[in-house]
Amino acid sequence: MSLIKDYELKKQLKKLSSIHGSGTELISVYIPQDFVISDEISKLKDEQSQSSNIKSKTTRLNVQNAIEKMVQYIKLFRKPPLNGLAVFCGNISSEQAKTNIQLFSIEPPQPIKVNIYRCDSEFLLDPLYAMAESRDSFVLVVMDGREATIALLKGTHMTVEKKLRSFAHAKVRKGGASAGRYERAISESINDFYKSVGDSINDVFLKYNFKINGLIVGGPGPTKDNFVKAKVLNYQIKIIGVFDTGYTDEHTGINELLEKAKEVLAEQEVVKEKKIIDRFLGEVANNGLAAFGYEKVKNMLLNNNVTKLIISEDLELTNVRYKCSSCNEEIDAIEEGNARQTRHSCGGSMDIEKQDDAIEEIIEIAEKMNIEIIFISAQTSYGNEFLLGFHGIAALLKYKT
Repeated sequence: MSLIKDYELKKQLKKLSSIHGSGTELISVYIPQDFVISDEISKLKDEQSQSSNIKSKTTRLNVQNAIEKMVQYIKLFRKPPLNGLAVFCGNISSEQAKTNIQLFSIEPPQPIKVNIYRCDSEFLLDPLYAMAESRDSFVLVVMDGREATIALLKGTHMTVEKKLRSFAHAKVRKGGASAGRYERAISESINDFYKSVGDSINDVFLKYNFKINGLIVGGPGPTKDNFVKAKVLNYQIKIIGVFDTGYTDEHTGINELLEKAKEVLAEQEVVKEKKIIDRFLGEVANNGLAAFGYEKVKNMLLNNNVTKLIISEDLELTNVRYKCSSCNEEIDAIEEGNARQTRHSCGGSMDIEKQDDAIEEIIEIAEKMNIEIIFISAQTSYGNEFLLGFHGIAALLKYKT
């Protein structure tokens, strides 16, 4: 998923999460890629029929109208998109006496796995939040002396990359001169297995140009530790955790490892963010290679003087063109949040001619120039300081101006 799409998804989720129904009248539907559209329409019509039992007349009408709007929208599809479809519909009016049934549709960045229908006072957004939470990817391997499973984790989407079996001989008690040969054969087979697992992991990192954040190793017994000590991995691969698991298969074993590594995975994002903010603050303190604020950063981008672009996830900037209703003068401005109508010095009202997302424009410029873009959460103390103290947008520079 491009960063523009990532940004747009988070913006949509922020908008949807701010909507609250006066009753259980906000409908969320998740349709997997392999789900038959006609079956989904039948399910929705069944729900529409059952909604006639809702006691409140207002809520009942809102739910029925929302379902009808959903049915008409879903009929436009012959089949769901590649990753499925998430549709949200309901009365979003904040005024009790007014009704405003609106529909929102999102094609998720990762496959939807389960068909869901939910009617509540809030939209069900957890599955999409999980997809948008992490832009990082990790390789997971679970192994013992007999087998290994290698998987790639991207956000919340897991794919098994390879499964290997060990050809190491079971330990056989042999007396005399044969005992030494058997021990050496077993040792060589184990080392060959470690090398095969290491080569397969190296191949996965190479396949993704080493743009994977790290490796997590798990499994029962000492095999995983001996594998790590065997030094069969490319020197660029960072092992960020080793955990005990009871299984080594692609379902139970990988899921168990993922559960045990949750805290480590969460820390990786925080550490990465803190490191970039510390570097930025150091440059600012020394009047070094840093710029902040929308206009300065945009100017540096257009002059090809940016190595890293840093943006707060909570930053909202709108590029607005106003036109005076009296003297027809046009003025361009950057507004925080949504544009608001204002007055001109001549007394006329400044009407909004057009408005665009200013952050989206910045991201698009940076992506075209292959500049690394880093989003910073505002939920941490340093992230909040970056948003409030440095206008939520900054750049590390190539040279001083």
